[in-house]
Amino acid sequence: MKVLLDEMYSAVIAEQLRARGHDAVSVLDPPYDWLRGAPDLVVFTTAHAEQRVLVTENVSDFRRLEDEASASGRAHAGLVYTTNRQFPRGDPATIGLLVQALDRLLVQQPILSSTVFLKPYAAE
Repeated sequence: MKVLLDEMYSAVIAEQLRARGHDAVSVLDPPYDWLRGAPDLVVFTTAHAEQRVLVTENVSDFRRLEDEASASGRAHAGLVYTTNRQFPRGDPATIGLLVQALDRLLVQQPILSSTVFLKPYAAE
C-alpha cells in the first residue's frame, strides 16, 4: 500500500516509513510540497490518482469528500484517520507512535479499500 501523509504530520514520519520498506511520501516532501496549503479536494484527488492511501487528521473535511465520492460512485485509494488525542502533535513521542502504528497497519493490511481510524500500536 502506498501512503500520502497530509501536511499536519512531520515529513520524518514518511522518511522513517520508507526506511522500513514502505512507499510513503509526505505533502512536505519536495516532490509533493506543491500540495502544502492546497485545497483538500486537490490532496484527495492526488492521493487517489497515485493510488495512495491518505493519512490525515482532518476527519471532517475528508469524510465529506469521501462521502461525496462514494455517492457519485467514485472510488478512492483509502483513508487513514488519526486524532490529536491519540497522537498529540506537541508530544515528541508522537512521531515514533505514528511510525509504529502505520508500519503495523501497512504490514497487516497491504491493501486498504476503506477507511481506518488509526490507534497507537500496543505491543502484545
